[in-house]
Amino acid sequence: MAKFSPIKKAVIAAAGYGTRFLPATKNQPKEMLPIIDKPIIQYLVEEAIDSGIEDIILVTRHGHSAMENHFDSNYELEVMLETQGKMELLEKVRRVSQMANVVYVRQRKHLPYGNGTPLLTVKDLISQNERFVYMFGDDLVLSKKPCTKQIIDYSDKKDGAVIAAVQEVPLEEVKRYGIYKIAEGSNDKVENAIEKPSPEEAPSRLAQFGRFVLNYEIINVLNKNYKEGKLGKDGELWLTDAIISYAQKNPVYAAKIDGEWMTTGDPLRYMQAQVKFALAREDIGKSFAEFLKTLKFD
Repeated sequence: MAKFSPIKKAVIAAAGYGTRFLPATKNQPKEMLPIIDKPIIQYLVEEAIDSGIEDIILVTRHGHSAMENHFDSNYELEVMLETQGKMELLEKVRRVSQMANVVYVRQRKHLPYGNGTPLLTVKDLISQNERFVYMFGDDLVLSKKPCTKQIIDYSDKKDGAVIAAVQEVPLEEVKRYGIYKIAEGSNDKVENAIEKPSPEEAPSRLAQFGRFVLNYEIINVLNKNYKEGKLGKDGELWLTDAIISYAQKNPVYAAKIDGEWMTTGDPLRYMQAQVKFALAREDIGKSFAEFLKTLKFD
């Protein structure tokens, strides 16, 4: 078995405009929208930390200072909470700024749009021989074992291979995601993938979501595509295209995750995530479930 270093670094893409949530996202990133009492981005950071990640790289854009402030300390708030004896809340606030080494890199406007572009932004912060986790900033996973830990373990078992987390979606929804084709005779080895296919051209219903174990070679492929102007569907720089190009000569695996993937990229799915996370909470889940039972629908 090949030797490789433990994964200690995660890159989180959080540079979108959140146009589907306007005007709420006019002056704040959509990743700062709350799921109950924590912003979306904090759930991702906590998942990464609970999976053994030590360094978090947030790829942001101009106007995303609210995200940076969230993971910084707030002296005035901490003094107020301590003075009022609200020690439990004080601990929650302090934990946010102490949970990990968080750095911020702004995605430049000259770069193309696409979910592969944040990786160009961080290419000088990743070592040539380093595996790392890549996370989409609007995807959440409810699971007993953190999703990030699941794919790290999967990569370790596959000799450090590139891993894409996948779950099946209804056929009518394949047009929203990168859809993977598994090689004949295998349960998980990736043969091909199509970004946002129509139901007729979809190779399966296995959709990638925002959790990957990648290496620097993937960044090299993205950088080559960018410099040569080889953009993908709708003129965007897609991670899926880079992964499939890499997979022509190297093993890539699709890992089916134990848990429930939820995207928060649009208002409907955001509200669905709110409900499911609320029901999963020990402190409010039971009472919230009772409330839902009282609702009447036409």
